[in-house]
Amino acid sequence: MDSFTERLRKHAEHVKGVGMHCTTEETTKQALILPLLDILGFSPFDPTRVKAEYGADFPGVKSSERVDYALFCHGVPVMFIEAKAHAENLTNHCPQLSRYFNATPEVTIGAITNGREWRFFTDLNNKNMMDSAPFLTVDFEDMEIALLPRLHRFRHDEFKPDALRTLAEETVYLNAFTNVISQSLREPDAEFVKYVAGRADVQRQFNARFLDGIAPIVKQAVERAVSNMVVSGLSAKAEPISPSAPRVDVAPMPQPEETNDATADIVDPTNSRIVTTYAERRLLEVVQGILGESADISAKDTESYYTVLYQNKVNRWLLRYQAEKRQPCIFVCVPLTDERKREIARAGLQLGAGDSILLNQPEHLARITGIVFDALEYCKDDANFKRAGQVQA
Repeated sequence: MDSFTERLRKHAEHVKGVGMHCTTEETTKQALILPLLDILGFSPFDPTRVKAEYGADFPGVKSSERVDYALFCHGVPVMFIEAKAHAENLTNHCPQLSRYFNATPEVTIGAITNGREWRFFTDLNNKNMMDSAPFLTVDFEDMEIALLPRLHRFRHDEFKPDALRTLAEETVYLNAFTNVISQSLREPDAEFVKYVAGRADVQRQFNARFLDGIAPIVKQAVERAVSNMVVSGLSAKAEPISPSAPRVDVAPMPQPEETNDATADIVDPTNSRIVTTYAERRLLEVVQGILGESADISAKDTESYYTVLYQNKVNRWLLRYQAEKRQPCIFVCVPLTDERKREIARAGLQLGAGDSILLNQPEHLARITGIVFDALEYCKDDANFKRAGQVQA
């Protein structure tokens, strides 16, 4: 398992290093897709395990229609893969993949990939009908360590259809439950508030007015409980006491309001409406990593947005980050020309309303370094900030 994990880590570095050069589908296959299949034990040089341009004979199939790769175990097809060029968006997966999957009961998994991102599908909703949503998405340019053991299940010597369907079901449930719990903890709805108050044995009538009144208290209690859990987790990892040491019973100390949690929100002491999140602080770190320490940039948070500034001047802002929207996004100080829009598309990012750039994670900013450097150069140029009619000395 350790060697497998290490090979995946190296592959991720390989994808980051050469992905931008894979401008065609064929190059993407050779440089990014086939190496991962080899890591999974599906050698591209073994036609008993990997068949390219696989054509099947079933009603409705066109003579020119083929799936890019079919993976085999013991002579039976188990996975179909549709390949796209590195820069292509995978939002609308190929209907051809669905037709092949639906017509081949032996196949458990359908996958579509651009070499960087892999989306895996199965048939949880209707037997032998490929689901419209993937049960697992792996991005090798932004890989989650927790996903590595799951990829081990896709190895040729570990490939078990029933186990993979179970994995898919568990993954869907896990994601759905996590989203519900996260949303309930961030913005407790009336049902959640009522549940907490009921379990706390609050002796009041739970009408709408009362629930609205205690909602902020419940939210504060959630934040405190999560902080205490973090502190308890850190304490549990402390060095254990020697069995021979005498036991001393000490009364528990009350937990302070503030913790050392590096990801906790920071509330402005002069304005409680200004809350600097970990994502905002992380965004500044990403910008600093791109531009270097000599760039002379800083950040300022407001009630509406988080701003990255040049020389700490509020009128010379490089970008503004809005994380509280349904989809986090940034605005940059330079116009989004066609060339910059192409850079955004190549990075796999999307445009939002008002020339905003959707940014699900702060780290994704590193995909458009050219635009970040353009913003810095714009802020450095004094001519961009002279008042109308002002003559240069």
